[in-house]
Amino acid sequence: MASEYIEDLIDLLEEKNVPVVTRKKHSYVMYQGIESEYIYILKDGVAKISNILRDGREFNIAYVSEPDFVSLLEEKQPDGVISLFNVRIETDEATFYRIPRRDFWEWVRADIQLFRVVDDFYKRRLALNLEILQKMTINGKKGAVCACIYKFIDNFGIQKKEGILIDFPITNEDIAGFCGISTRTSVNRIIHDLKAEKVIDVIDNKIMVYNAQYLEDYIS
Repeated sequence: MASEYIEDLIDLLEEKNVPVVTRKKHSYVMYQGIESEYIYILKDGVAKISNILRDGREFNIAYVSEPDFVSLLEEKQPDGVISLFNVRIETDEATFYRIPRRDFWEWVRADIQLFRVVDDFYKRRLALNLEILQKMTINGKKGAVCACIYKFIDNFGIQKKEGILIDFPITNEDIAGFCGISTRTSVNRIIHDLKAEKVIDVIDNKIMVYNAQYLEDYIS
């Protein structure tokens, strides 16, 4: 989940009348390895951050489903600044604040509160990276899938009488990408087992979680 500091950032962006751009589903605002002169902050919608591995597979890092940075991490090259990740729109459309990179970092240098916003983002991203490492190396494939589904509750969970509905369509291929699993066949089998154990179900292409504690045990 985004930090409370983000509210301060959004207030600042509105105060400065930062332009807002809209992008359609499955379009990109950032491409890994491509130079960009802008920083993007999600306003509305859902975006997926991913990375292309050396073998060509896409590794999913996170869904951003509430206001937050999607493109602050970068790598400086002699001819400019390039993105380290792909950022793709996952809803019918999404809107972003788009700020010239040079302007943004001038604001940070002049505003201690904005500096804290940026510092908080990097701390949260470090925690996310450690979480991803744990998910991929400690718990095995089933544990990775369970931890991944539990994480989706933070992004999209809605409490229902019978359980928690992850109110966003997520394919087994997407889950495989989040867990570093090379094919969705393994995910299909794990999802089948979780359904048989009454931990989850899939209803209208959305995951219903009946036993969140079972999933959480793979994180704690």
